[in-house]
Amino acid sequence: MLRGEFLMKTARYFFRTILVFLLLPCPAPGADGRLVEDFDGGWQFNKGDFATAMMPAFDDGGWQAVTLPHDWSSDGPFSADYGSGNGYAPGGMGWYRKHFQLDALAGRTVTLEFDGVYDHSEVWVNGQFVGRRPYGFSSFQCDVTRYAKFGGGDNVVAVRVDHSRFADSRFYTGSGIYRNVRLVVADKLHAAHWGVAITTPQVAADSATVRIETTVDNDAGTNKAFLLETEVFGPDGKLAATGNTLKRELQRAGSETGAPITEELIVRNPMLWNLDEPKLYHAVSKIVCEGATVDAVTNAFGIREFHFDADKGFFLNGKNFKIKGVCLHHDGGPIGAAVPDKVVERRLRTLKEIGVNAIRTSHNPPDPALLDLCDRMGFLVMDEAFDEFTPGKNKWVTGRNNGVASHFGYNEIFAQWSVPDMQDLVRRDRNHPSIILWSIGNEIDYANDPFSHPVLGGNYRPENPRAEELVACAKPLVAAVKALDTTRPVTAALATVAMSDAVGLAQLLDADGYNYQEMRYTEDHKKYPQRIIYGSENSHQYSAWQAVATNDFISGQFLWTGADYLGEANAWPNRASGAGLLDLCGFKKPLAWFRQSLWSDQPMVYLSVSAGGGGRRGFAGTESWNLPTNSTATVLCFANCPDVALTLNGKVVGTQKLSDATRGMLRWEVPYEPGTLQAVGRVEGKDVCHFTLRTAGAPTAVKLLPDSTQLHADGKDVCHVEFQIVDAHGVRIPDAAQEVTFQVTGPGRILGIGNGDVNSVEDCKTNRHHAFQGRGLAILQTAAGPGDITVNASAPGLEPAAVTLQSR
Repeated sequence: MLRGEFLMKTARYFFRTILVFLLLPCPAPGADGRLVEDFDGGWQFNKGDFATAMMPAFDDGGWQAVTLPHDWSSDGPFSADYGSGNGYAPGGMGWYRKHFQLDALAGRTVTLEFDGVYDHSEVWVNGQFVGRRPYGFSSFQCDVTRYAKFGGGDNVVAVRVDHSRFADSRFYTGSGIYRNVRLVVADKLHAAHWGVAITTPQVAADSATVRIETTVDNDAGTNKAFLLETEVFGPDGKLAATGNTLKRELQRAGSETGAPITEELIVRNPMLWNLDEPKLYHAVSKIVCEGATVDAVTNAFGIREFHFDADKGFFLNGKNFKIKGVCLHHDGGPIGAAVPDKVVERRLRTLKEIGVNAIRTSHNPPDPALLDLCDRMGFLVMDEAFDEFTPGKNKWVTGRNNGVASHFGYNEIFAQWSVPDMQDLVRRDRNHPSIILWSIGNEIDYANDPFSHPVLGGNYRPENPRAEELVACAKPLVAAVKALDTTRPVTAALATVAMSDAVGLAQLLDADGYNYQEMRYTEDHKKYPQRIIYGSENSHQYSAWQAVATNDFISGQFLWTGADYLGEANAWPNRASGAGLLDLCGFKKPLAWFRQSLWSDQPMVYLSVSAGGGGRRGFAGTESWNLPTNSTATVLCFANCPDVALTLNGKVVGTQKLSDATRGMLRWEVPYEPGTLQAVGRVEGKDVCHFTLRTAGAPTAVKLLPDSTQLHADGKDVCHVEFQIVDAHGVRIPDAAQEVTFQVTGPGRILGIGNGDVNSVEDCKTNRHHAFQGRGLAILQTAAGPGDITVNASAPGLEPAAVTLQSR
């Protein structure tokens, strides 16, 4: 592969296996013999079950044309008849079909790669069954070579998705092929799927050892002699190391499965991957047979050393710091589970601004794109596999902790699929430098849901499954991880540490995550001095952070949650949890600003206001200076500057020192008068930041705020268009709820519209939506063609707004 081609590709994508030549629809293979084609376009979809939909002759002419990723649950209609755990969204069954051709590709291996299909998927090609995957969060591959038609013949892939168990989860899952799909054509002699494992066992300032283990598959039916050649390119695109040419002979298919070829390369003066400068290297592995390169794959990785210390916490490249993490579910609010990369990137950028440095993938294998972004943007990752073992947890149907629960879910397939799912997670994700922990489960030890033990005392339920079964479930998972990766600790997010200790579950783990159990930190550190302890799920309370900040032996915490998420809802019409720093549209809530004052190094100040005065606690306030006449306002100030001055209409209200804060917050009681309330943060007497609230007048206009006006005409790029209801001076009306109607002209479409209200049951896929707290968000996606995109927004009685975006 030419170095220029390599740089061009890595400038845009950091997939686990990166194609090494530009892709066109149905192209001929490149000089390296491998073809990877984006397979997201050109699908037909219909909800329901059809007995012959896998057959090529089936008539799908009346089906809906869709582009993947696609989540039919997000299309609604939402109803109290569906499960609260899944956000009252419909499930059901559906079929996807796509016609495609394979030109000039005979004699090669053809596979389809699915990043995620929820759930119980079955894949058929030309009427023949080629694979299935029950777990909707696992990525998987189907070999379709045997049934494919080459030389221009019509091929039909059909995917059946069965999410008829709609009450199968405690949180929103979505339904359908909700992640990306690729068509891969390779030589019969090729690198195995997820077959390159890269580690950095020795890292120093002057050199680093890069160990690369490559598994090669031979589907040719005859013995093949070949050479394996490896090159490592640095973050600057320059050649950083070259491996020895390794000569091997591979027997017929299957005889050497699981026998990787190992080589160690030395990189001089390595550029280390860290949170501030997440430098990425790329290893290009070439298979040469009879003088020709028949296959080549590129894998991104980072050179870094990390470890946990039972007394001192977490270290990355010798630097000790706290893990400031958040838990994230996979949905994108108004667009459901089919989330474009740019939507995830926007969320991560905001979290980075807050000071977040770690992500926990709650509670399932994430979209690979999330991990690529974490590698590139500098986040640590706790990669989690499951939310339950077997027997299963309660999945609430009529509201969280209310009524009769469903027990559908992963527990039904755990015995057969948990080890393959766990190992595929590790194989897929092991080259990501961002990942520091493999989690085998979340709150699998939750007391009496379902497991119980006498250590619970009066809460012990002898009729429930015995907690000892947890160990029997966990042992194979721990072994499955360690068979593939010994460089990262195996962990779990424990809800009832006392019960896990009693049965030996905590002792199986390399690191123990404590969910909401800060009160155990000190005593357990004394009792188990070698135990790695961190907060795997924690509240937003100041005291929970202080338990981390004041104890060296606690590595960090993961807040519940980074963003509001669909599902785990209360009674209808509540459809989502409001536990996040960000709302469903990605807007920062007062919680986020408070956390930023604790976690960010960049000077900041923020005001949150509530009416009535007198001793209010917590985060009841709002970002508004519109209050009743003659009222007294409680003004909370979140800041990380040593001194903060508060003014009202230019008059000084008072100055406070951060050292005098109570539970991390400064506070004033201020008699309300309309106008401008401003806080100014000061460092050594100099003004370094400010935050202003202005009294809003009558609603006058709609205002549009796109996050970008220059887009890529690739059919995937996204623009987030915030819409606001504003007064004559452009100030957002804090309680405005007008319905806004959108019209889009040009090569673009609206993916979804939301407003952040967790109790809204509006259809997010139409062209109109109400504002909430004076604003909302329209998510627009480009089409595969250049042109200007004009977005118009109007509301009754208000001046309309328009914005033009360039898609090139």
